[in-house]
Amino acid sequence: MYESFYGLTAKPFQLKPDPSFYFGSKGHKRAMAYLEYGLSQGEGFIVITGEVGAGKTTLVRNLFRELDSDKILAAQIVNTHLNSDDTLRMVAGAFGLQFEGATKATLLTRIEQFLRQCDQRGQRALLVVDEAQNLSQQTVEELRMLSNFQTDDKSLLQTFLLGQPEFRKTLMSPEMLQLRQRVIATYHLGPMDAEETRTYIEHRLHTVGWNGDPVFDEAAFNEIHAFTGGIPRKINSLCDRLLLMGYLEELHAFSVAEVQEVISDIQREFDVPDDQVELDASQLHELATTALADQPRIDLEIMDERLSRIERSVVSVLDALRKILASPRLKSHPNEPRV
Repeated sequence: MYESFYGLTAKPFQLKPDPSFYFGSKGHKRAMAYLEYGLSQGEGFIVITGEVGAGKTTLVRNLFRELDSDKILAAQIVNTHLNSDDTLRMVAGAFGLQFEGATKATLLTRIEQFLRQCDQRGQRALLVVDEAQNLSQQTVEELRMLSNFQTDDKSLLQTFLLGQPEFRKTLMSPEMLQLRQRVIATYHLGPMDAEETRTYIEHRLHTVGWNGDPVFDEAAFNEIHAFTGGIPRKINSLCDRLLLMGYLEELHAFSVAEVQEVISDIQREFDVPDDQVELDASQLHELATTALADQPRIDLEIMDERLSRIERSVVSVLDALRKILASPRLKSHPNEPRV
């Protein structure tokens, strides 16, 4: 792998959210400020939206790392393709409560009892719901109803909703009026600008012991920003491929040419074959819906490990080829016909 080649202690551009790599861009700092403000209020809903890969999950994991667990008990839900009853089971399970075979009434009773026990211990409960754009209006309403659990002077549960931009449409629908009245802050996490993109890349490299090898020139940074649009996950994916190419070709400096070569490779990988039958919009929608229904949610950590295994296999094959091409037999017979 390229880590040892460049003297790094770990992969700097892994895809899985890792709070140790948290980078405080202007947008992330402001979003964090809203989350911290929400915590100080101790009630209501905080809504954070952002494009896919904008860093919402990393933001929350960084927040969790800073929480005082003696005062705030936090739980997170990431699977939101659920009906309202299943959502209550997920809430119960996230807080460590028994939910198997329980009726809705039983679940609500257990959750309320748990929240009151937390209050008696001097703790507040915080529920973070990721991928909120997948929630139905009925499910959002169930979450709102949980906020009705309170003592005489305070709420027993506070909720953060994280989602893609389309969640704002759900939030602004007429049916969500009561929820909107309980939202105390909302923020949209946008992409990073070109300067922040450069600082973000250098920050992740420094986190794993970067000492200037490899070097990126100014044009390379600009090309990375142009292709990724300043979205952290896209930056990670591109830079990971760039460092892998650098390792395979023994490069210690990256210019715009190398970045463009990797971008070209990525784009070719996702090209649709010329002989593929074109589908109309309704057919594409049907295929996508079926795929989502049939396929389980893939954990990013599992995907990252699979990619790592593929990279190791590629490196092994290329090393073997180098040894074969460098063998004395091939060098001593340069004109020998090749099979």
